Amino acid sequence: MITLKYQLGGRLKPLQKVAMAKRKIENMTLFAAKTDPRPLAERMRPERLNEVVGQEHLLGPGKLLHEMVASGTVRSLILWGPPGSGKTTLARLIARESKAVFRAFSAVNSGMAELREVVESAQEELKLTGRRTVLFLDEIHRWNRAQQDGILPHVENGTITLIGATTENPSFEVIAPLLSRVQVLVLYPLSPQHLRRVLERALTDRERGLGKLNLQIDADAAEELIALASGDARKLLNTLESAADIARRRGRQTIEVADVSEAAQHKTLLYDRDREEHYNVASAFVKSMRGSDPDAALYWLMRMVEAGEDPLFIARRMVIFAAEDVGNADPQALVVAVAVKQAVEFVGMPEGAIPLAQGVTYLATAPKSNASYRAMGEAREDVVRLGALPVPLHLRNAPTELMKTLGYGRDYQYPHSSPGAIAAQEYMPQPLKGRRYYAPSDRGYERQIRDMMELARTLRSQQSPTFPSPSTKQTSQD
Repeated sequence: MITLKYQLGGRLKPLQKVAMAKRKIENMTLFAAKTDPRPLAERMRPERLNEVVGQEHLLGPGKLLHEMVASGTVRSLILWGPPGSGKTTLARLIARESKAVFRAFSAVNSGMAELREVVESAQEELKLTGRRTVLFLDEIHRWNRAQQDGILPHVENGTITLIGATTENPSFEVIAPLLSRVQVLVLYPLSPQHLRRVLERALTDRERGLGKLNLQIDADAAEELIALASGDARKLLNTLESAADIARRRGRQTIEVADVSEAAQHKTLLYDRDREEHYNVASAFVKSMRGSDPDAALYWLMRMVEAGEDPLFIARRMVIFAAEDVGNADPQALVVAVAVKQAVEFVGMPEGAIPLAQGVTYLATAPKSNASYRAMGEAREDVVRLGALPVPLHLRNAPTELMKTLGYGRDYQYPHSSPGAIAAQEYMPQPLKGRRYYAPSDRGYERQIRDMMELARTLRSQQSPTFPSPSTKQTSQD
C-alpha cells in the first residue's frame, strides 16, 4: 500500500485520507489483539482437559477424572489443593464435558439466598431439558455449618452436583454429613517441569498468550520465575505478565532476572498461621530435629520465620522437644531451649532468629531419648487404671501425735544415712511393687543414669522389708 505523504494547501488529499483511515483501523485491530483486558492467567486457562498441566494422578488414562469425563457422568466432589493447582479450571471442564449447566459462586460473598435461586433453577432445568446443574462453590471451607446443612439435601437427592474447592483440609472445615456424600480429590502443587510447560505455552501462544509480542526469557529469569511461583500456575502467569511489561518499558524483548524480581516484589509463602499448612510446617520442623537433621530443621525454622510465625510458638515447640525427644540423654538440652525462649523475648525479631537457629542446631544434633516421655505415659496409665492408691504409711509425714500413733512415717529410712545415699526402701504403693516405667537408653548421659539406677536397685533389693498396709493398720487403731 502506498500512502501519500504530502499536503496540498494545508489539506489532505482524499487518497491520503483513505490510507490513513485504513491504517488506523489496522492499528486498532492489532492493539485490541495485543491488549485483551483479561489477565494473562485468565486468558491462558485451559479450554480442554488435554490442555491441563499436572494432576496426572487424576487425569491420566484410567484415572478417576479421566474416566468420569469419558463416561459423561459427574459426581459431587471436593477439590482440595493449594492455590493455582487448577481447581476452578477442572470444575469448569468437568461440567462442560458432561454437558451440565455450570453455576459458580464464591462462599465468601454468597449465601442461602443465592443457593435457593440456584436450586430452583436446577430443578427447572432438570424438568425441562434433563440437564443436571453443577454448582461450583469456591472456598467451600468458608461456609458455616448452617450453610453447609442447607445444601446437603439437594446434593443428596441429585438436584445439585456439587464441586467444592478448598485450600484447607476438608476434614477440618466441611461437616461430616456433607463430606460423606462427596468424593475428596487431592490436587498437588505443580512441579517445576509443569510450570516450565505453562511458561513456554504463555510465551508462544499467539491467540491467548504473549506470542504476538515475540518475547524471550533468559534461562536464569525462567528459573527465578518458576521458583517464585512455588507450584502456583496463576502466580507464575501473573508475575510473567508484569515482568513482560517491565522488560518492554525498558526497551527489551528479553525478560531478565531483574524484571522478574521487580514484578514479584516479595514472595508470599504458603503458610497460614491458623490453618493446616501451619501445622504441616511445624510438624516437619519437629520431625527434622527428632531425625537429627540440623539442615532440614533450619530450613523449616526459616520457613516459619519468613512467613511471620510467632517466634515464641517456635521456642515453645523447642522446649517441649528438648524434654520429650532429647530428655536425659542430654539434660543440657532443656536448659538451652529455655534460654532460647528467654533470648527471643529479650532480643525480639528479626535478631531473635539467631538464638533460634543456635538452639535448633543444638537440639537436632543432641543424643535422643524419649525414655522420660514414655515413662510419663506409662505412669499416667496406671494412675487412670488403678485410681488413687493409698500412700504407704512409711512414706507419709507425721506432723501430729495421732498420725504417729497410726504409724505414719514409721520405718522410713533416711537415704542420706545409708551407703551411697540409697536406702533399702520400697517407694511404690503395694499393688505396683516392682513396677518400672523409666528405662534409660544407652545414649548420651542416660548411659550413666542407667548404671546409677541398676546400682540403686541392687542396693534396695538387699533387703525387702514388708510394711503393713494402710487399711489394716488404720483398722486396728479404730
